[in-house]
Formats: sequence, structure tokens, C-alpha cells
Amino acid sequence: MAKESVKARQRKRERLVAQFAEKRAQLKASGDFKALDELPKNSSRVRLKNRCQLSGRPRGYIRYFGLSRVMFRDMALAGKIPGIKKASW
Repeated sequence: MAKESVKARQRKRERLVAQFAEKRAQLKASGDFKALDELPKNSSRVRLKNRCQLSGRPRGYIRYFGLSRVMFRDMALAGKIPGIKKASW
């Protein structure tokens, strides 16, 4: 599991991206890169990292579910994800 501080930092980045998205788009469209430079660095979308919603794990992320492969497997085996079952053939 990731540290709580790392997960909190990610949530803060997500908030900043949402807050400045419209302003950032307007500045890019007008070509005002000086004003764009003065916005917070963490308000840029490229600074976001896909992380598991439960554990905060950055690797093995399954975008459709928003979970890491480890948490996905645990939840699927426990029957907590509808429509998912272990395959066997």
C-alpha cells in the first residue's frame, strides 16, 4: 500500500487539475504562455499518475476498474465485482 501522504498528494493534484482546467484551456487557446507559466505546476494534467483507488499502487493499474491488478484479483475472487469470475478452460 502507498503512503497516505502520496495518496493525499495525488488527490490534491486531481483537485487542482479540475479547478484550473478551464482557465488553462483558455490560456492555451489564446497563446498566453507567460500567464500559463504562472499557474500552479500541479494543475497540469501530465502530472497526474494513474493510481489504484483502494491501495494507491501506481503499477499494474486497470483503467476500466480504477484498481491495481492485485486489488482487482482480490475483489474478483471475493465476488465483489459484478460480472467477473475466474476463467477456466
